[in-house]
This record gives sequence, structure tokens and C-alpha cells, in this order.
Amino acid sequence: MDPVLSQPFSLFDLSTVGLFGADTQQSKVAPSCAAARPVLTLRGEQISQPEVFLDVVERLTVIIAANGTPMKTDIQGEIRLKSFFPGCSEMRIGLVEEFCVGKTELRGYGTAVRVDECSFHSSVKLDEFECSRILRVSPSQGELTLMQYQLADDIPAALPFHLFPTIRHDSCGRVQVYLKLRCDLLPKSHAVHIHIHLPVPKTTLSFSQELSSPEQTAILQPTTKSIEWIVPRIQGGTQLSAMFKLEVPGLTQAGLRELGPVNLSFEMPAHTCSGLQIRFLRFTGPQPTLPHRWVSK
Repeated sequence: MDPVLSQPFSLFDLSTVGLFGADTQQSKVAPSCAAARPVLTLRGEQISQPEVFLDVVERLTVIIAANGTPMKTDIQGEIRLKSFFPGCSEMRIGLVEEFCVGKTELRGYGTAVRVDECSFHSSVKLDEFECSRILRVSPSQGELTLMQYQLADDIPAALPFHLFPTIRHDSCGRVQVYLKLRCDLLPKSHAVHIHIHLPVPKTTLSFSQELSSPEQTAILQPTTKSIEWIVPRIQGGTQLSAMFKLEVPGLTQAGLRELGPVNLSFEMPAHTCSGLQIRFLRFTGPQPTLPHRWVSK
């Protein structure tokens, strides 16, 4: 997605921007890859337009038992600020007012967004954090991790995926693995770069596959003896499936136990499992030019 330039507007209009640039008139959302550009320019280059990138990045780790029950859940998150704005004045970053650290009472009138613990960069001023959940910082040009937080075993939202496996085998060493992947995100959301890693018995000689859509791919890695099922994109509220047929000569019960467990990795743009939101990003004090305001996830 390429950024779309719009007419300049008042800084006070930022208060109307939805969650991470949700569909509002003044919304300006950059793709997550935009924040990956290098901070320092090549020698002799000039930054044509000052820009500021604010990213909320979360890593969700879940261990699920064979019966589908989550055994352990953990969210590791951070708020990153990348500034292409030399000599920047102070920034004020507002989090949701219902943000709570620890099991405390609700703040405001909305649903609480709770984390177990959080820490801040030494340059972040917290004098407005307790009453208004506002972070103040005067960053130099470069990248800065403003806040880190953690939440364990109490995820407020449902898990984004459910995987349903079915395994059949016979005495001739033929193993059939059927995997159904259901995406439980809202229909307007999606996940990308989905990788399903399935260990198989070490004596597996070959396999065949039946995938539910042509954009999917699956290969048998001979070195690691595992199947890599790759899905580029899946929309919320939909499901995909894959059938793998393995040839495992001399299959034993011990060899069958080498099948699994399944590991699933993915990325979800414009979504946080903790529910953390950014209310606004504002500048205070004098500034030479109006920067582009990117808020992305």
C-alpha cells in the first residue's frame, strides 16, 4: 500500500483519528513495512518531508494441548517510535484511558485494557501517565522503544486461529494427515505470512498433498523431516484445509509419535490481541514544518 497525501489539517484533528488510523476522514495509515526503511539517509540525500512512524508490535505465543485447550498464553508487546524529524519538538502520545497495569480497577467507562507489567524508556516523561495515560517524549532522529509490556494467561480476545487435525494410518505404513485451519478474526481483518510446521516420522520417504486453494504451497523438508505448509493470506471468518499422505515404511508406534506437534506462525496487521490502542499523536511547541503522521501496526 502506498501512502496517499491529503490536504494539511489542524493538529487538533488528530483526536478524531480512530484506532491506528481506522476509517475516518483524517486517517493516515502507513503499511507496517514503511517503518522498516532506514533512519539515516545516504550521504548527500535530503529528507523531502519529515515523517514520524509510531508502531505497536505484539508477539503472541500460545501452547495448546492435544484436546484444543490453551495451556499457556503470553503477549510480549512494545511501542516503537521512529523519527525522521531532526530537532523534533515534544511529542504527546495518548494511550486508551482504560489502560491498566496489574489487576486494578477499571479506568474510564470502557472495557479495561490490562497488562501484567510494563516499562518505559528513560527519556519518556510520565507526569501525565497516571491521570491521563499520556506519554511525553522529545526524540532525536532515529528509532526508540518507548514502552514494553507483558500479559500472560489472560488474553482478552479469542485466539485468532483454530487448527483441527485428523490423522489416519494403516499397517502398510501409509499415514494420512488432514489439517483444517479456521481464522476466527473479524471478516474485515486478515492474517498474512502463515507458516504451518508439521514434524513427520524420520523414516518418511515421500508425501503427496491436496490443498484447498492454489495460492497455498507445501513442501517436505528432507533435512528436518517436516512439512512446511505456507498460506500467503487468510481472511477473517474463513477456513482452509490441506491433506497430506505420507509413505512411512516399517511404521511403528514410536515412529508415529514423531508426528507433530504442529507449530503455527503468522502476522496480523492492524490488530492487537491485548486491545491496546493509541488515542492520538500530537506535537507541542514550535516546529518548522508539518510532518506526515503515520500510525501503523
